[in-house]
Formats: sequence, structure tokens, C-alpha cells
Amino acid sequence: MVGEVDQALAERVTALLEQVEVRLAQAAVADTAFVTEAAQHIINAGGKRFRPLLVVLAALLGEAGDDDIVRAALVMELTHVASLYHDDVMDEALVRRGAPSANQRWDNTVAILVGDFLFARASTIVATLGTEYVDLQARTFARLVQGQIAETCGAEAGQDQLAHYLQVVADKTGSLIAASTAFGGMVAGLGEAELAALAAYGEEIGVVFQLSDDIIDIASETSGKTPGTDLRAGVPTLPTLLVRASTAPADARLLALLDADLSDDADLAEVLGLLRAHPVLDEAREVIRQRAEIARAHLAPLPDGAAKDALATLCDAVITRSA
Repeated sequence: MVGEVDQALAERVTALLEQVEVRLAQAAVADTAFVTEAAQHIINAGGKRFRPLLVVLAALLGEAGDDDIVRAALVMELTHVASLYHDDVMDEALVRRGAPSANQRWDNTVAILVGDFLFARASTIVATLGTEYVDLQARTFARLVQGQIAETCGAEAGQDQLAHYLQVVADKTGSLIAASTAFGGMVAGLGEAELAALAAYGEEIGVVFQLSDDIIDIASETSGKTPGTDLRAGVPTLPTLLVRASTAPADARLLALLDADLSDDADLAEVLGLLRAHPVLDEAREVIRQRAEIARAHLAPLPDGAAKDALATLCDAVITRSA
């Protein structure tokens, strides 16, 4: 994920993330074997560990002890994983990270309670870092919940659909990634201006990573994700929302299909073909490029060095993965 970066930094980051992985499993150990199995279910399925990575890189902008870095990263990943249990219940998901989702393997009640258990574990760890960390985690969790509610309820009458979607992405995805970069800066002892820059960078890079996933759902056949998953589920994405703003007669068929039942493979294939040939994909990629550059600009006040370079490299990765 870090890309072409300083070798010494890469080795330090790898070592810290290995510690995070071990302690993630430990944090999910409960008083019974059943709860432990359920709590480790999503953790054991793997994942990008993007939030811990950002905690680590931000922390390495300054001076921070390994244990502080690992605890901060644990809080962010546990909060993220806990939210996934709840998301899967909301979405009635069948699969998570290539394995049956917890709600599918057990039931909704177990999935919700296991998510609560992992939130509690995150809260126990964040309390060891200090009240300012507790405050940020709580405010971030409030945004996550509000983002989920906004997504569930949909845009209000007269509200711009795209603006609503971007706010949902910022609240559900950007907020926790912003908190991750802020946590890293906090354990590194950075100043208020630098922490604000890190939070702004984190929120922007979080949003653009989600927007790039929107394009991958349509354009990629090599990502490991079945193309059209979001389309079939009727999930709004950047390209489809841009298309919905169209009044061109040539888009009538595409718009009709977007509102139709896409359970038939032939209909889904037709929608994918129309979207892949549509200028809207290039429009979406331009949105991502512009927002990635905004994220990069937020790095300006931060200390120069290998960690800052690695954060900038993530901006390039966002653009590349959506190309």
C-alpha cells in the first residue's frame, strides 16, 4: 500500500503493523470460546488495514513510542471492524472479505452484540491513551452513526443527491480515516496546526478511496470484486449519480436500467457496458484526481521526510487504482 518509499521506513511500518495484527487477535479474546470466535471472525478474514497504516505513518512524522503507536492503531481498527458487523446487519450482507458475514454465519443479534463487544474493547484501549483520544473517538463514532442513518434514510426532498452521497461517504468513511491520521499525529506530539492538516488529509483521502471503489465496481475485472456488485444492490455511487443528472435522450436506456431489477446477468452486463463506454467514468476519475490533489495539498504543513513522502504516495495510489 505504501508504494515506493524509504526502505528503513517500510521496515519500521511493517514491524509495527505486525504488532497490531497480533494484538488485534488478542483484543478480540472474550470470556467464552463462542464470543471469541465470533469477534475474531472478520479480523481473521484479513483486510487492507488501511487505518492502522495511516496511524503508523502519521505517528512516524514525529517521535512516538512503539506501544503508543500500536495502541492508537488498535483503537482505530477495532472501531472499524466493529462498525463492519453493524454495517453487514444493515445491508443484509452475505459475505465479508470473502467469508460468510457474521450475520449470515450466526444471526443479526450475534453480529450486533459482537460489534458492541469490539467497540467496548476499543474503548478500554483508548482510555489508556488519554481523554483527548476518548473525545475524538466518541465524536468520530457519532459521525459514523449519523452517516449510516443518512444513508439508510436517503436524501431529503429537494436535497442534491450527489451532495448527500458525498456527505454520507465523508461521515461513514472519511471520519474514521481522519481520526486515524489525527491519532498518529497525537501520539507523535505534533502541534495543533499539524494535527488539523493530518485530519483534513485523512478525511479527503478516505473519501477518494471510497470514490475510487465506485469506479472499480464498474470498470475493473481484476480487482477481486465481482463487477456490478453495487449496481445490482442499487447502491448509489459517484458514476451512477453523475449519470442520473443527465437529461440526454441517449441516456434514457441506461437510466431505465439503473432503476430496474438487475438480478438478470444479461441486464447487468448491459448496464456495465453502457457505463464503461460513457463519458461519466472519465468525469468520475477527474473528481478523484482533483480530490487526491486536495489531499496532497493538506500535507504541506507537515514535517518533511520519508513518512510525509509515503502519505503523498497514497494520493498517487488513489489516482492509479481508479485509472
